[in-house]
Amino acid sequence: MKGKCMTKLLPKETGKTVRFEVSADPKSQVFVAGTFNNWNPTASPLKDNPDSGHYKATLSLPRGKHEYKFVVNGVWCMDPNCQDWSPNPYGGLNSVLQV
Repeated sequence: MKGKCMTKLLPKETGKTVRFEVSADPKSQVFVAGTFNNWNPTASPLKDNPDSGHYKATLSLPRGKHEYKFVVNGVWCMDPNCQDWSPNPYGGLNSVLQV
């Protein structure tokens, strides 16, 4: 599905290590951007499990509240499975994670 983001799992918290997981079309370019990487849309790539469309990355984050979005093929996507959202200055919502 071009231009769509489909998330399946919430980030899994383990102390300061957080695993982000998202499903997207195989061979997509998938990243996570948020307050933890200055909203850089290409700083934190997620890796595809060979052509499965299941992308994941494990990041070390400082304790505290972090807002984030997935970036799939240049399209910013909220995590619809995240239960905590915060309004952003662009009229949309960011997913929120407490570490």
